[in-house]
Amino acid sequence: MTMGTSRFSLTVTAATVVFILLPLVVTVAISVSDTPFVTFPPRGFTLAWYGKVVTDPDFLASLQLSLGLAAGATFGAVLFGVPAALALQRCVFPGRGAAEGLLLSPLIFPVLITGLALLRLFSLWGSADAVVNLLIAHVLVTAPYVVRTVAASLALADRTLEEAARTLGANHWQVFRRITVPQIMPGLIAGALFAFLVSFDNYPISMWLADAPHFPLPMLIFSRVESIFEPSVAAMSTVMIVIAMGLVLILERVAGLRRATAM
Repeated sequence: MTMGTSRFSLTVTAATVVFILLPLVVTVAISVSDTPFVTFPPRGFTLAWYGKVVTDPDFLASLQLSLGLAAGATFGAVLFGVPAALALQRCVFPGRGAAEGLLLSPLIFPVLITGLALLRLFSLWGSADAVVNLLIAHVLVTAPYVVRTVAASLALADRTLEEAARTLGANHWQVFRRITVPQIMPGLIAGALFAFLVSFDNYPISMWLADAPHFPLPMLIFSRVESIFEPSVAAMSTVMIVIAMGLVLILERVAGLRRATAM
């Protein structure tokens, strides 16, 4: 690679990083402005808006609901996604391609259409429990991330180790727990964290299925933007940014980001 090409690549990379991070920087900056309205650049510095947010009962209820939904969706996505990935990667059966397309279809269809279809489905079922409906929907849209990351890890796993373990007398569960899981752990952790983030930050699905007593955090932020767009809204968004960045750092710390996303 020539010096000119290297500098051009570095410039493009730097510009891309700035383009991605600039909206986040603006949001964080607005959250510490001491004006009663949104302004940029911020005037003064205060953490009072964070104090207002952490004492806001609506914010705390929405945050608790979103975290609970994300945790439940992650558990469900792993519970269903890992066996599905194993079946797709290790088994040969008629309609395998169709099954894979069906499992990954939530990544292809517009999320708004998926949410509307689920609303219609739950209406036909007569299911009026918003939390259950939200949890099922979030599992549906997050499971494909686990399927993809685990399937990629399974493709790289050394199957001779599993065969050697069976030869030495290990049963299928022991082979899976002691041989397979350690090999696919980076992909499993990556899929779980992607599932958590997608669920935690999901607005289109929640828009169709939430009700007044159960209002996820993205919907609360959107409603506040429409009604009273003050720096406290930016403080709420900053809390979500911090949670997301924390999970990415955990991924890097536990599994190694490059290894976990190499697929």
